[in-house]
Formats: sequence, C-alpha cells, structure tokens
Amino acid sequence: MRATIHAEPEAVALDLARTALIVIDMQRDFLEPGGFGETLGNDVSLLGAAVAPCKAVLDAARAAGLLVIHTREGHRPDLSDAPKAKIERGHPSMRIGAPGPMGRILIRGEPGHDIIPELYPLEGEPVIDKPGKGAFYATDLDALLRNFGIQHLLVCGVTTEVCVNTTVREANDRGYRCVVLADCCASYFPEFHAIGLAMIKAQGAIFGWVSDSSAALAALKPPALRLVKS
Repeated sequence: MRATIHAEPEAVALDLARTALIVIDMQRDFLEPGGFGETLGNDVSLLGAAVAPCKAVLDAARAAGLLVIHTREGHRPDLSDAPKAKIERGHPSMRIGAPGPMGRILIRGEPGHDIIPELYPLEGEPVIDKPGKGAFYATDLDALLRNFGIQHLLVCGVTTEVCVNTTVREANDRGYRCVVLADCCASYFPEFHAIGLAMIKAQGAIFGWVSDSSAALAALKPPALRLVKS
C-alpha cells in the first residue's frame, strides 16, 4: 500500500509495506518527574508534550501493520560498553552508573532505563538497546531493517538535537529515507528542537523530511477512509 505524507521541504511518497516507525529513547529517566533528567535541572514537561502525539502515531502504525521499533540508550551494568570519555562527563554523582532516583543512571535493567508506560512496546516489537546516541552504532538495527525490507523510517523520540538527529544522520548515510514527526519529538531546550528540525530538512532534505503527527495519521489511514474523507 502506498501513501503520501505531507512534509517539508516537500511531500514524501511512502510504500507502507517498506516503512517502519522508530520510537527513540522515550525512557522514564528522561521523561518522568523525579527522574534523572529532572535532577539535572531540566523541565521534563517539555519532553512530555511529545507523548500524546507519539502515542497516536504508535497506535496508527500498529493498526496499519507497520514494523515498530523502540530504542533505549544505556549501558551494561559493568560499563564495559561505555567509553571512559563518556563516563567521566558531568558531576561524579550524576555520571553513568551512579545511583540515580530511578536506579543506576543509564544502566540497562534499571527502572529509569525502561520505556514509559504510555509507549511501552508490545510483545514482539523489537527494542534496540544502544550504547551511543545513534541507534545504528554498535547495534543490529541496520540488519533488522534490511531483513524486513525497510526503506522509509517515520521517526519519533527524544531528544531532537541529540539521539533523534544522530539516528537520522546515520540512517541517511545507509540509504534510508527518514520522515521526522516534529510534534512527536522534543528537547529540554526548545530552541535546539527547532534548530535540530531545521538542520534535517535544510538544502532539499539533506538528512530527511520533517512532518507531524496529523500528516502521519492521515497517511496511515486505510485507503477506504482516505477516499471517504476526500
């Protein structure tokens, strides 16, 4: 089934059989009050604003039969996959592996590392545990997508300028066409969110296209419903 999604700088034609939804790092420590993100002085409500639009697209993608993939940033409990340069950043009490309000910070298996309940993966939906910002680095994401014949990615998640942007750039270099859903992404810094999206769609979609949840929901509707609406 083919569909067109309205986007900037131009509309994008999608083969829905070759399209996947990727939900990046919607983790408790980043989004929930009392989590690690808030202890750093961030306003987590800015990330929370993306949850409802993301949930709507997630539900529609599941109904349409799209491959849905979730990612989580985090490390092994022994930190063997965490570079020293990354571990040593920040105050010692707030570094990777240190005790946090929801368990050890950015450690796999800790409560804060897990995905928020509103967007929790269904049984059978792949979860990519990534040790870096990009979802392709040191993971099997590329192999997974190629095994499913995926060519297009609908991208949601946090934060826009860090893990979303990095993943989109990695995907672009591997030949995937990414459509980033702006209201399904967020940042602790609104100006970084805006700039991150602008960088993706600049120069004729140099890294990808930028759309929103409304356009995605319209594209994911069954053909009969699209015809009735038109």
